[in-house]
Amino acid sequence: MADRTGLRRRQFVGLSGAAALAALAGAKAKAAEPVDLQLVLAVDASGSVSQYRFDLQRDGYAAAFRNPQVLRAIFSGINQSIAITMFQWTGPRLHALVVPWMAIRDDASARAAADAIQASQRHIFGGGTSISGAMDYAMTLFPTGEFSGTRRVIDISGDGANNNGRSIVAAREDVLKAGVTINGLPILAVEPDLDDYFEQYVIGGDGAFMISTKSYENFADAIVKKLIAEIAAVPPNSGLHTG
Repeated sequence: MADRTGLRRRQFVGLSGAAALAALAGAKAKAAEPVDLQLVLAVDASGSVSQYRFDLQRDGYAAAFRNPQVLRAIFSGINQSIAITMFQWTGPRLHALVVPWMAIRDDASARAAADAIQASQRHIFGGGTSISGAMDYAMTLFPTGEFSGTRRVIDISGDGANNNGRSIVAAREDVLKAGVTINGLPILAVEPDLDDYFEQYVIGGDGAFMISTKSYENFADAIVKKLIAEIAAVPPNSGLHTG
């Protein structure tokens, strides 16, 4: 009888352990919310970006997620939702996550995302311009969100070419091998030919494109157009300029 009791206990423990593992696996599976797009927003905070210029970038992103056209693009997808996160970047290892992963699935969540972006503060102010470092850091963020995106995109805005960190060619290749697309928003205020550089060395992947702007003052218009094209997965002609 004692042996049978011990056997029952071992069986119960075994079944309990299996049930716990199954429940854990189910919880993880349930946590991966399907979205049409996982979008990492990488914002330039290098030394060439004054506080005024930085504010124009931040405010432009915030305004975009309040724009009815952007919201219509979000709600027109199969899942009618996207997930975003935002970080600031400069040098190879200088990054500041300012908005954690957030789902945008209705008007309220869109307002919450816009408010989170608007409330974010600048955390880094220089350290070189490492677009390759921004790519590397962006790739570490995809596994941290509880979302499963039909598409995964890194959206890089910046006003200078890569001048620090590892090879941008190697960094981009690693991103593309993982099936992630890189889109760009070059700001031509400092380097007028930066759009050529972005086209050759930055953007890549399925449906990759860029929209450039000649000045920070026109950043808000550019990011609205870019987000609509990005979310709807209908890229405009590569190299489209705004203002």
